[in-house]
Amino acid sequence: MAYVAGGPHRIFRLLRWMLKGRAYLKQKLAEETSIDIDLIPLNDQVAKLASDAKRDGRQVFLVTASDAYFANKIAERLPIFDGVISSDGATNLKGARKAKVVAERFPEGYDYVGDSPADVSVWRGARAIIAVEPSSATRRKINALGKPTTVIEGKSRLRALVKAARLHQWAKNALIFVPAILSGQIGNPQTVLNCGLAFLALGFVALGTYLVNDLLDLAHDRRHWSKRNRPIASGDLPIMTAAFAGVASIAIGLGIGAFVGVGVLAGLATYLVLTLAYSFHIKRVAILDVVALASLFTLRLGIGIAAAQVFASPWLLVFSMFLFTSLSVAKRYTEIQRTAAKGESAVSGRGYLVADAPLILGLGIASGTASILILVLYLIFDAFSHDFYDNPQWLWFFPVVLFLWIGRIWLISQRGELNDDPVAFALKDRQSLALGAVMAAAFVLAWAGAPL
Repeated sequence: MAYVAGGPHRIFRLLRWMLKGRAYLKQKLAEETSIDIDLIPLNDQVAKLASDAKRDGRQVFLVTASDAYFANKIAERLPIFDGVISSDGATNLKGARKAKVVAERFPEGYDYVGDSPADVSVWRGARAIIAVEPSSATRRKINALGKPTTVIEGKSRLRALVKAARLHQWAKNALIFVPAILSGQIGNPQTVLNCGLAFLALGFVALGTYLVNDLLDLAHDRRHWSKRNRPIASGDLPIMTAAFAGVASIAIGLGIGAFVGVGVLAGLATYLVLTLAYSFHIKRVAILDVVALASLFTLRLGIGIAAAQVFASPWLLVFSMFLFTSLSVAKRYTEIQRTAAKGESAVSGRGYLVADAPLILGLGIASGTASILILVLYLIFDAFSHDFYDNPQWLWFFPVVLFLWIGRIWLISQRGELNDDPVAFALKDRQSLALGAVMAAAFVLAWAGAPL
């Protein structure tokens, strides 16, 4: 994934290398990628097991199907190994080949630590089996060997997958219901059903893109102050599991979208393409990255418009772009501050320097202020003309509340107290929730025609 993160065109080069064999592929990947070995998460139980064996006077070898370059780097990181046995560009040391090499190298017997079905061949000739987080199928094969076995359990992959899905981010998809609400169609059961299915579809597509993004951004996440705790970066969720789940989730989401309608499917496809473009390249381009993020938020409104089959207000879409640009900039500004606090000059994996902080601060506040102005124009030239509101004067609370909330976001961001995601912060912040409740109450009162 580290190699493909440099651009999707590299996939074709991978295919060419693969035709020359897996050993050659691994060697070329080792030569062409720059991976910080020190950031790769280790299994503490396995490391302790190896250290205890070394302390007891036993020989400890690193035997892996990885290329020799990476294997030797890992051996340097842990100075407990007496030697390294690995793939070398000509021989892919996996399965039966590995079993043969190990048996010839240690004719007196050996204990073997492994974690995959391919290791069963090696375990077959071992004195004792140490299995790390084996699958159910691998467990059955191990038990059939009838050898002394130690199983090192890991964290729940299902729980790690749920965490990687970032279910709290699904709150953003509530924007899909906004067009139906503002058009007065939210009382139509078919509209509610379509919007609900679109919400579910976007959730699955977004889940898949989160996993793809985390895979492509793995090296940078491991350097990040908080993202290093994400399931993939921390090693709790295996890369292959994440990749399979990501593809399956996207397929499910697109399938649901196609069921709702062509417009929803088109919106989901656009969201997917833009998100992948962001993951591969746009996120490393300063300014363009925050515009892309704002576009993804606005696409949620577009999907909602397609699902509810209502008229799209240009004012609403422009307001969304400016508001979410401001929030996206706040996210980047926070990362710049964190980077500066660590004494570094550039944000890892992004196109920003610490020196950009004043410019980013100005852009964020300007975008937020512009969104308030556009909201006022939306109320005057669009919302007040709808028969849906019996007393639209209550809607004047909206720009006031929005000003207070944006001001709060940038105040705490300037103080360095904002986490990575302003939207996620708002869902946990009492003052933000209170301001949201005021806006909701103002909307209901405007709809009900309460006197002001």
